[in-house]
Amino acid sequence: MLAKRIIPCLDIKDGRVVKGINFLSLRDAGSPVEMARLYSDLGADELVFLDITATVEGRKNLSSLVREISENISIPFTVGGGIGSIEDASIVIKSGADKVSINSAAVRRPDLIDEMAGEFGSQCVVLACDVRRSSVMPSGYEVVIDGGRKRTGKDALEWIKEGENRGSGEILLTSMDHDGTKSGFAIDLNSKISSNIDIPLIASGGAGKAEHFYDVFENGKADAALAASVFHFHEIDIMELKRYLRERNIAVRI
Repeated sequence: MLAKRIIPCLDIKDGRVVKGINFLSLRDAGSPVEMARLYSDLGADELVFLDITATVEGRKNLSSLVREISENISIPFTVGGGIGSIEDASIVIKSGADKVSINSAAVRRPDLIDEMAGEFGSQCVVLACDVRRSSVMPSGYEVVIDGGRKRTGKDALEWIKEGENRGSGEILLTSMDHDGTKSGFAIDLNSKISSNIDIPLIASGGAGKAEHFYDVFENGKADAALAASVFHFHEIDIMELKRYLRERNIAVRI
């Protein structure tokens, strides 16, 4: 049985870690380099760095910050935000990222997934998908882009399956309805998606307590769970969480 992964997420704005609710009302959570080093030392399995306003503001990723973080950690590291070309991806991978996460740019130009998988290998390509509930979509969920600000008319399951077929090696699925609420992950959403794809699924949005992680692994069938504020503000200790999960027969690395 493959171990389930616990992944802290560093949402970056203006070179600082921030956290809000539904990507709004952002507050400062600390230095990304210091927090990355701490998570690496505290038992996180991987780390995700998202420059959350890069796409909206039209900026490129902060490659120097990526390099500094990569030099201070010993766990896999995914970088996203404003990556819209092979050149963008190459810069962050050369700066130390193990994987790149693409979201809005892939929705606008799906061939980008094929190109990146061909250039770097599927194992380096994470398709991030932000979704909201929608009664008019076949799966019940619609893809949104630009930090959740823009609806796309794309069905979440159809888009994710297309992303898998194009060469994405992993899906980072965020429920915008749950993001920052600490009310629990979207179990029905994650279960629906995970049962229809053959690549790993990272669940994101809604973590508030240890039971939520157990629920998304056991019932949501996620391969990994990503969270931010509950780790940033010391509401959940990663090793305590892993011990809690192991006691309940969820395979984790300790």
